[in-house]
Amino acid sequence: MTALHEFKAELFKTLGHPVRLRILEILNTGEKTVSELQMALDIEASSVSQQLALMRARQLVDTRKSGTNVFYAVRDPVIFELLAAARQIFEHQVAKMNSLLDEEP
Repeated sequence: MTALHEFKAELFKTLGHPVRLRILEILNTGEKTVSELQMALDIEASSVSQQLALMRARQLVDTRKSGTNVFYAVRDPVIFELLAAARQIFEHQVAKMNSLLDEEP
């Protein structure tokens, strides 16, 4: 297995959690604090922090400190293209299922 394959496997493993995906979607609008993410996700701050720590370790997000606030932002905006591609795949599958349902007598 090459380093590229290992990187891809780790990336997809990191993306394999609904909360982490939702955090990335929220960060698509710009940097946010843990409390802003917590409010948007409606989950405990400790859970948000845990997911952010994992994504930071995997270099998906960066931090910026301003006073007592820590702001999180996506490190590489290309991740949003990957998420958009996943959405398209989902929409194609839903459309295919709907067309199959429409064909039933």
